[in-house]
Amino acid sequence: MRSGFASLIGRPNAGKSTLLNLLVGTKLAIVSDKPQTTRNQILAVKNLEGGIAGQIVFVDTPGIHRPLHRMNVRMVDLAVDTLKKVDVLVVVLDASTKTGAGDRYLLTLIERTTAPVILALNKIDLIAKNQLLPLIDWYRQQRDFAAIVPVSALTGDGQVELEQAVVELLPEGAPLYPDDYLTDQPERVLAAETVREKVLKYTRAELPFSTAVVVDRFDEPGHDEILRIYCSILVERGTQKRIVIGRGGTLIKKIGTEARQELEAFFGTGVYLDLHVKVRAGWRNDERVLSELGITKRS
Repeated sequence: MRSGFASLIGRPNAGKSTLLNLLVGTKLAIVSDKPQTTRNQILAVKNLEGGIAGQIVFVDTPGIHRPLHRMNVRMVDLAVDTLKKVDVLVVVLDASTKTGAGDRYLLTLIERTTAPVILALNKIDLIAKNQLLPLIDWYRQQRDFAAIVPVSALTGDGQVELEQAVVELLPEGAPLYPDDYLTDQPERVLAAETVREKVLKYTRAELPFSTAVVVDRFDEPGHDEILRIYCSILVERGTQKRIVIGRGGTLIKKIGTEARQELEAFFGTGVYLDLHVKVRAGWRNDERVLSELGITKRS
């Protein structure tokens, strides 16, 4: 039996969150086509029975990027801190995009870890097979990886191979969490992130980066079996508030409907979801708001 922690680290939009959802078999991390979607660490447990038995505690992290606000500084710190705290490091790279300075910086950054490093070349469903081998050879020349695993978080190709590559490198030991333990994410956080995912889906330009969702009240189901969730969507300017609300409230209604349906499926109960948009200028540089959002500050 092997058990331990494996961090998923990479640049924004590498597909780490989609990969995490695939690995644990359920949606824990929100996904979108916008960079910097993941803002917090997400811990998720996967128990393996076939092949080498073990328990992998995956840690999804924000993408490594150049921080422009205090929020982004905290996000990058969360990712970098895992380099010294995990048993295995899984570097997730987008195989469908040309290797650039950001990828090379990431390879330099992981020199700080003493843990074995697996390279997961994600999105192989988007490239021709004859492009894959030269890419693998190039990365082999850059660093002595413990393993290089081509994978598609979208189709599931390479999932089993990646899981076995990780568990082989974990230390021997008993499971760290009970068999039925899935994630460290509180229900309030899951609710807020579900709403934020819908905001990301329907907004463009700067708006996705300057919005956040705070759960003001989370009332457990009573006799009517309805879970009541009251959320505030934070924006930085009045013009952004009008965009999120939409003409005649059409956009906020669409966001609320889709989020409510997803939350009902996740929690297995009826959900009443109340959304309000609030202007809070400069919240991305407000330490109190960042702490309220659960974006941890480096100790």
